[in-house]
Amino acid sequence: MKKGDLVELRVEKYAFEGKGIATVNNQDSADGFVVFVKGAYPGDVVSAKIVKKKKSYAEAVVEEILSSSYYRVQPRCIFFGTCGGCRQQDLIYKQQINYKQQQVEEIFLHTANLSGFETEEILPSSKTFFYRNKMEFSFSDKRWLTKDGLNKEIKERKDFALGLHVPKVYDKILDINECFLQSELSNGIINFTRQFFKERKISIYSTKTHTGYLRNLVIRQAQNTDDLLVNLVTSEQNESLMKEFTANIINQFPQITSLVNNINEKKASVAVGDYEIVYYGSGFIYDKIGEYKFRISANSFFQTNTLQAENLYRIALEFAKLNGDEVVYDLYSGAGTIAIYFSEYAKEVYGFESVESSIFDAKENLEINNVKNVKFVQADLYKSFLPVVLEIPKPDIIILDPPRSGMHKNTVTDVLKLSPQKIVYVSCNPATQARDLKLMVDEGYKLIKIRPVDMFPHTYHIENIGLLIR
Repeated sequence: MKKGDLVELRVEKYAFEGKGIATVNNQDSADGFVVFVKGAYPGDVVSAKIVKKKKSYAEAVVEEILSSSYYRVQPRCIFFGTCGGCRQQDLIYKQQINYKQQQVEEIFLHTANLSGFETEEILPSSKTFFYRNKMEFSFSDKRWLTKDGLNKEIKERKDFALGLHVPKVYDKILDINECFLQSELSNGIINFTRQFFKERKISIYSTKTHTGYLRNLVIRQAQNTDDLLVNLVTSEQNESLMKEFTANIINQFPQITSLVNNINEKKASVAVGDYEIVYYGSGFIYDKIGEYKFRISANSFFQTNTLQAENLYRIALEFAKLNGDEVVYDLYSGAGTIAIYFSEYAKEVYGFESVESSIFDAKENLEINNVKNVKFVQADLYKSFLPVVLEIPKPDIIILDPPRSGMHKNTVTDVLKLSPQKIVYVSCNPATQARDLKLMVDEGYKLIKIRPVDMFPHTYHIENIGLLIR
């Protein structure tokens, strides 16, 4: 077997982040030679092309499905397979969550070599489509052409696109008119926005020349209120154009409650501005998790699946088993959602966050909910946050909810020095979570249980909650 070969494979297992696993006979190994097959599910028989060959394994991509897995279904979206969003939309949902549970267990048991803990059953999402409260679309002056598009006469402009990225292609955008992740209303907004600016021949920011006006369209839509925010990210101000856009889109979609213009003057392709101008409404929306109401600005962090976030927090609270007398530390507290959600059940809660704007949002959310026993502290969670806790009571329990990269080793060391009785670790990346938990287990903590929560149907991503006791 060598790179470029076409091989027939029967897929038997499923790997983390969505690759089928097949084995072929190998004289040097009784277990066979492993091939990871992109685009294949257990039960598939495929013709696959080898794209990488190593001593102990190979990687391949499906060229043709010779016999389909029982678990395959027809994807709902016409852009499936090209768009980088819903990678598992052609797999029945029940099997998606089965694989996610298996993959979390595999990471903890075999990759991190943890044992002696309970794995509770994964919590599926009640909504498998239209579950996101935020979608970020990109403008591009290079439109990605699908195979169908290449084979037909192209009448649309090739130099104007508004949509989503194609995996591993940084400069081209798939021009989409329909997405099943947010809402039908957001589909209408993206199509109106595209047409508005195309008709006026407005330039798109180029990542090569660093000129052009349009950069991103971000839509934030509350799940438990009627609020909806449209954020147009541009490279510079154009007040007359923005006023015209605002008047037209509000007239077409009166459901919009706020519209802002973020101006990103940097070269970096991020949908966050150096400053923003509010053209309609308050400049933010409100949403609820449980009984608590949260203010969300254009650039605030907020759990993307609001309805499932309430279940995530409820399970974390159940793991914590608070009796009302505890001091709780919430690390990576963001806009304060977990800290405020826990506040009713604790004596005091202290939220620690690196980003100054998140601290501001969190303090606003305290005022909105009239919560008195929570304090937020700005702290560097990439060095040591211990200097800021000198005047604060020691924690009985620490809640962790870091980014995908997990915790910095210095922060792990700080947590171990504080030596709380319990640690509840909420993560969007079980691999880095298991890595961090192993460090704590090696220093005297016991992993009691974990529970996966599916926040992102049709994707490989999975949230997981772990409980440690000293």
